[in-house]
Amino acid sequence: MAQYVAERVGLYLLVLFIGITITFFLPRWMPSDPIENYIAQIQTQAGGQSLSPEAIEELRHSLAKLYGFEGSLFSQYLSYLKRVFLGFDFGPSLSSFPRPVSEFILEALPYTVGLLGTSTLITWILGNLIGLVAGFFHNNRAATALEVIGVVLYPIPYYILAIVLMLLFAYIWPVFSLSTTIRPGHLTLEKAGRIIQSSILPGLTIVLGGFGWNVLGMKVLAYSTTEEAFVSYARLKGVRPRTIMFSYVFRNTILPQVTALALQIGNIFSGALLTEMLFGYPGLGLLMRTAIGNGDFNMLYGTLTMSIIAVATAALVIEISYPLFDPRIRYG
Repeated sequence: MAQYVAERVGLYLLVLFIGITITFFLPRWMPSDPIENYIAQIQTQAGGQSLSPEAIEELRHSLAKLYGFEGSLFSQYLSYLKRVFLGFDFGPSLSSFPRPVSEFILEALPYTVGLLGTSTLITWILGNLIGLVAGFFHNNRAATALEVIGVVLYPIPYYILAIVLMLLFAYIWPVFSLSTTIRPGHLTLEKAGRIIQSSILPGLTIVLGGFGWNVLGMKVLAYSTTEEAFVSYARLKGVRPRTIMFSYVFRNTILPQVTALALQIGNIFSGALLTEMLFGYPGLGLLMRTAIGNGDFNMLYGTLTMSIIAVATAALVIEISYPLFDPRIRYG
């Protein structure tokens, strides 16, 4: 068991290293220069007063030092790894100087984790239970209807579901408001109510987006397991159908679904970020969109890095939980 956990933790650290490395180099190879863009904005805001070449050069040097662009690319990379791994420091925000990026991330992260965690858990449990019923009672009309719902929802992208829900429940039937009024600060009962209300539509989008895959995956597994010899033997012994469904079929089909959950987390997380952008939900997705619009490289580094850490950590937790579902893994 210890060896199994150590191998998974080693792969986890390797994934983080590769992901953070790509996050560092990719924006730097883009044609735009954030420092030159920032200097251009300052000159535009100054109106008719132009800065002298000496002042521009001094400003360029100060900004390069402040935002980690000083020195060779390799030295910038080593400095970046040191700041991220040792101090969770992404530097100050280019668009909200001098406030550090880490403060923005720590404010937005609970909203994204709460939205994603709750929605993913509901999606996985609900989808697998319905898929289990649809596969076990595959000749039942109600089970077939549930399968049809999964087939219809499976190919629909997150953003299409988000737009449909917005049209239905914010315009045609104005049950929810599209304007998010959540502000950072102390959590009160009134603020908690606003957070829940603002989370319903984006959460429902994520639930419906992942629902179809879980239903179809579990239905196929449950149907094939139901035809196995040990299930037929349990029926001949007179075991109750409910006991057979949960103790025989479910226990032998859940491990592939746990594996599928680990594979889906990346898509679910990217879908959650996209959903946040569409609904204006104050999580990492909205923060990322703001960073792209403002050309804030430090903010973009921070949000992308947190996305990589979140997905890799969730996958690690799921992999470590495998022995709880199948004890044979402990001795494999």
